[in-house]
Amino acid sequence: MKQIAENVKNSAYEIIEKKGATYYGIAMSVRRICEAIVRDEKTILPVSSLQHDNHGISDVALSMPAIVGKDGVESTVPISLNDAETEALRASADTLKKVIEEVL
Repeated sequence: MKQIAENVKNSAYEIIEKKGATYYGIAMSVRRICEAIVRDEKTILPVSSLQHDNHGISDVALSMPAIVGKDGVESTVPISLNDAETEALRASADTLKKVIEEVL
């Protein structure tokens, strides 16, 4: 898990090295999400959506696995997390909520 997290965290540097900017990766992600919506694929993608009591988290948008189709996020996909992972997810949600509150 730590290696996966490091790879994700450092992937931007690899993209910049090869392409000169990260917007190519963002554009590809947006294209993929739009494709799933237009084709009504009902495919699982990691997309940001408002959470409703997901692992005890509500009222904040997080990127979580969701089924994406013609109506956008049609449902969330339950994932199993251990206690440490659940705490880390909740801490991320709390941090994001605090940032939003400061801005508003």
